[in-house]
Amino acid sequence: MEKVLGIGGLFFRSRDPQTLGLWYEQHLGVKRAPADYSQSPWQQQAGPMVFAPFPQDTTYFGAAEQTWMVNFRVRNLDAIAAQLRAASIAVEIDPTGYPNGRFARLKDPQGNPIELWEPAG
Repeated sequence: MEKVLGIGGLFFRSRDPQTLGLWYEQHLGVKRAPADYSQSPWQQQAGPMVFAPFPQDTTYFGAAEQTWMVNFRVRNLDAIAAQLRAASIAVEIDPTGYPNGRFARLKDPQGNPIELWEPAG
Protein backbone atom coordinates (compact mmCIF):
# COMPACT_ATOMS: atom_id res chain seq x y z
CA MET A 1 0.00 0.00 0.00
CA GLU A 2 1.29 3.47 -0.89
CA LYS A 3 1.39 5.76 2.16
CA VAL A 4 1.73 9.48 2.77
CA LEU A 5 5.18 10.69 3.87
CA GLY A 6 4.12 13.20 6.51
CA ILE A 7 2.18 16.38 7.00
CA GLY A 8 2.77 18.88 4.23
CA GLY A 9 0.92 21.79 5.80
CA LEU A 10 -1.45 22.91 8.51
CA PHE A 11 -4.15 25.27 7.32
CA PHE A 12 -6.72 27.02 9.50
CA ARG A 13 -8.86 30.13 9.56
CA SER A 14 -7.70 33.33 11.26
CA ARG A 15 -9.20 36.76 11.84
CA ASP A 16 -5.79 38.29 11.03
CA PRO A 17 -3.59 35.77 9.16
CA GLN A 18 -0.61 38.13 8.73
CA THR A 19 -0.37 39.04 12.41
CA LEU A 20 -0.96 35.48 13.60
CA GLY A 21 1.64 34.11 11.16
CA LEU A 22 4.14 36.66 12.45
CA TRP A 23 3.40 35.62 16.06
CA TYR A 24 4.17 31.95 15.26
CA GLU A 25 7.36 32.99 13.47
CA GLN A 26 8.59 35.32 16.23
CA HIS A 27 7.73 33.13 19.22
CA LEU A 28 7.95 29.55 17.95
CA GLY A 29 10.24 29.86 14.91
CA VAL A 30 7.62 28.57 12.44
CA LYS A 31 8.23 30.42 9.18
CA ARG A 32 5.16 31.80 7.47
CA ALA A 33 4.02 30.37 4.16
CA PRO A 34 6.23 31.60 1.31
CA ALA A 35 4.90 34.55 -0.67
CA ASP A 36 6.04 32.92 -3.93
CA TYR A 37 7.77 29.81 -5.27
CA SER A 38 11.25 31.35 -5.05
CA GLN A 39 11.08 31.16 -1.23
CA SER A 40 11.44 28.05 0.91
CA PRO A 41 8.81 26.97 3.44
CA TRP A 42 9.57 26.15 7.07
CA GLN A 43 11.60 22.93 7.35
CA GLN A 44 10.68 20.85 10.34
CA GLN A 45 13.09 18.43 11.95
CA ALA A 46 12.40 14.74 11.33
CA GLY A 47 10.94 12.90 14.28
CA PRO A 48 7.84 11.29 15.69
CA MET A 49 4.42 12.68 14.87
CA VAL A 50 1.14 11.55 16.39
CA PHE A 51 -2.02 11.62 14.29
CA ALA A 52 -5.00 11.12 16.60
CA PRO A 53 -8.65 11.94 16.00
CA PHE A 54 -10.32 12.59 19.37
CA PRO A 55 -13.94 12.01 20.44
CA GLN A 56 -16.27 14.89 19.61
CA ASP A 57 -16.84 15.64 23.32
CA THR A 58 -13.15 15.75 24.35
CA THR A 59 -12.02 18.46 26.75
CA TYR A 60 -8.35 17.90 25.86
CA PHE A 61 -8.25 20.92 23.52
CA GLY A 62 -9.98 23.26 25.93
CA ALA A 63 -13.16 25.02 24.77
CA ALA A 64 -15.85 22.84 23.22
CA GLU A 65 -15.87 24.87 19.99
CA GLN A 66 -12.15 24.17 19.46
CA THR A 67 -11.92 21.44 16.83
CA TRP A 68 -8.14 21.14 16.53
CA MET A 69 -4.87 21.58 18.45
CA VAL A 70 -1.30 21.64 17.16
CA ASN A 71 1.48 19.88 19.05
CA PHE A 72 5.04 21.06 18.38
CA ARG A 73 8.07 18.95 19.29
CA VAL A 74 10.75 20.91 21.15
CA ARG A 75 14.32 20.14 22.18
CA ASN A 76 14.20 21.88 25.59
CA LEU A 77 10.77 22.50 27.13
CA ASP A 78 12.08 24.61 30.00
CA ALA A 79 14.08 26.87 27.68
CA ILE A 80 11.23 27.56 25.25
CA ALA A 81 8.79 28.08 28.15
CA ALA A 82 11.18 30.67 29.64
CA GLN A 83 11.51 32.37 26.24
CA LEU A 84 7.74 32.54 25.81
CA ARG A 85 7.19 33.80 29.35
CA ALA A 86 9.81 36.51 28.77
CA ALA A 87 7.57 37.67 25.90
CA SER A 88 4.58 37.74 28.32
CA ILE A 89 3.03 34.57 26.88
CA ALA A 90 1.42 32.32 29.48
CA VAL A 91 2.73 28.75 29.38
CA GLU A 92 1.69 25.93 31.70
CA ILE A 93 4.16 23.07 32.02
CA ASP A 94 2.52 19.81 33.03
CA PRO A 95 4.35 18.71 36.21
CA THR A 96 3.78 15.03 35.36
CA GLY A 97 6.54 13.25 33.49
CA TYR A 98 5.17 10.70 31.00
CA PRO A 99 6.90 7.71 29.39
CA ASN A 100 6.88 9.58 26.07
CA GLY A 101 8.16 12.91 27.46
CA ARG A 102 7.06 16.23 28.95
CA PHE A 103 4.33 18.63 27.85
CA ALA A 104 3.29 22.27 28.15
CA ARG A 105 0.23 24.21 27.02
CA LEU A 106 -0.30 27.72 25.72
CA LYS A 107 -2.65 29.57 23.38
CA ASP A 108 -1.88 31.74 20.41
CA PRO A 109 -3.28 35.31 20.31
CA GLN A 110 -6.56 34.05 18.81
CA GLY A 111 -7.06 31.43 21.53
CA ASN A 112 -5.99 28.39 19.50
CA PRO A 113 -4.51 25.73 21.78
CA ILE A 114 -0.86 24.76 21.35
CA GLU A 115 0.86 21.86 23.03
CA LEU A 116 4.64 21.70 23.30
CA TRP A 117 6.22 18.25 23.60
CA GLU A 118 9.74 17.41 24.68
CA PRO A 119 10.07 13.72 23.72
CA ALA A 120 11.61 11.37 26.27
CA GLY A 121 15.12 10.22 25.68
